This record gives sequence, structure tokens and C-alpha cells, in this order.
Amino acid sequence: DICLSRTYQLSTHTNLSNESDTRNFSHAKSRRLRAEVLLDVISQATDTKNKFKGLPKGAKAVQIADGNTSTYFLKTFGRATRETVCSCEVKMDPSLSQALHLLNGDTVNKRIKDGGVIRALVKSEKSPAEIIDALYLRCLTRTATTVEKEKLMAHINTEENDEALNEIYEDIFWALLNSKEFIFNH
Repeated sequence: DICLSRTYQLSTHTNLSNESDTRNFSHAKSRRLRAEVLLDVISQATDTKNKFKGLPKGAKAVQIADGNTSTYFLKTFGRATRETVCSCEVKMDPSLSQALHLLNGDTVNKRIKDGGVIRALVKSEKSPAEIIDALYLRCLTRTATTVEKEKLMAHINTEENDEALNEIYEDIFWALLNSKEFIFNH
């Protein structure tokens, strides 16, 4: 019922009548995923498992009960320390360290390599277009648009070396995991 409601299905795009509305829920607002959720969806998309102190391998970040078990990623992305019951502890404001960690940190890069998603897709002998669509479905739950696919295929068609081709697929995967469409609820 909630998913089918008009309120739930509102667009994030404003129109002339609601562009200045900040209180009446006339349109949806884009917001970054909470730290725990973002780490969990990165793990899910890359087929890797989290390991937190005191929890079994494969535990989800949302299962961490206290703030002492936090990782660098969770601290950087503003996970609440859970010292109080107030939701005001959660820091949702973007920061430079968050952007740098996603772009250069080991959370995304290492998980792409360790997860083996690219290896499995290449081994399945899918065409480059099918691999691109599989990555888009995995990360954004949609296939690549015609324009996106054409731009990506232009890079792929220039490579004949398998290792270089795998790096291009990893770069595409990395770009999708760092996209606003992946990181934000909209």
C-alpha cells in the first residue's frame, strides 16, 4: 500500500508550484544513503562480505549494535556513535573525506577486485553489451541507456587485450558504484 501511494511515488523533480516547498512533501528529496546502508549495498553489489569485530563474517553493517565496532568507512560517512537515542547523531552532510574515500579508498576498489563479479561475467562469455547491462542492473537496477552504452562500447571496442578489457569493466563498475544514482535515494 505504501509503495503504491501517490506520496511514495512523488518525483524528486520540482515544478513551478512546488520548487520552494520544504515542508509539505510536495516532492521527494534526494538524500545520501546512511553509512551502514551504503557499506552494505557496496558489499552486496560487489559480492563481498563484511567483517566487523565481534560479529561473524558476512554480517551487515546495520547489525552493529554499538558505535565502538565502527570501521573507518562508517566513521567517515557519519555513522551514529549510538551514545544517545537521538537520530541527530547521524551526520548526513557530505564531506571531502567521504568523496576521497569513495574515489581512492580501499572500500570500493578492493571490493571490486576481491568480489570477482567482473571475472564471473567475463567467464560467462557474455558480450560486452551484456556485461555492461549486467553491471548497470547490479548497481542501478536498470540497464544502460543507448547513449551510455554507445559511449562505453566505444572504449571497449578499442581493446583487444583481455587484461585491459577487464580493467575497463572494473572502471565501469567503479564509476557506477561512485555515481550519484547509486549513492543517493531519489
